[in-house]
Amino acid sequence: MLNILDASSFNYSQTRKDLYLEFVLTKCIIVYNTILNSGISLVNDENLIRDEFLKYLQDFDFKVKNELRNLKFDKETVENTGRVDIRILPTKNEYVNDRAYYIIECKRLNTTNPKGTTGLNAEYVKNGICRFSTGYYSSYFGCSAMFGFLVEPVNTQKDIVNNINSMLNTNFTDAQGQSVNANAIQQMQYENFADGYSYSYVSKHTHCSGDELVLYHLMFDFSKNIQ
Repeated sequence: MLNILDASSFNYSQTRKDLYLEFVLTKCIIVYNTILNSGISLVNDENLIRDEFLKYLQDFDFKVKNELRNLKFDKETVENTGRVDIRILPTKNEYVNDRAYYIIECKRLNTTNPKGTTGLNAEYVKNGICRFSTGYYSSYFGCSAMFGFLVEPVNTQKDIVNNINSMLNTNFTDAQGQSVNANAIQQMQYENFADGYSYSYVSKHTHCSGDELVLYHLMFDFSKNIQ
């Protein structure tokens, strides 16, 4: 198994935060490719697409094959005033804290109203990224992750990222009626934390506590699988 505690073999960017989370996200690339290769038709619903990921992440044989036996993956975990899409709970080490887990938030993306305040790209920011920057979701380890599910064809995924970046310091009103801001100190930029996967990004934010928050982003194109 990869020695994720030994960073000596990594060209590790100062932008990045957590080798353990990066290791798990690399395995999520395998899940994504497995879903694509299955040819499954998917409903245009972020929760149902998320559930397809969990089908593999919770499967014993998949976890053994991909060195994930010491992690528990579950969904809809109650978090402060919300429910997180995917919780990643390490189970091997000695008890640390009830909050000592990682979170993945999932959002759909498309090309409709790409820079508008009501499009899916805006949802990725105001009810996604901002849930971490405002403390609506916790980030015990100072980092969390987001999955962007592309549900229709795009010219390039770079356009989607550029659109999201253009909104990272915009004031929004979130689903709870609160004024929120992603408080970005670094926009989403490509980082090779997932074995060369082309659509892996990292952004940095000022958390409401004043601490730095690092968000990992993976973009997954499901446009050919959507019913």
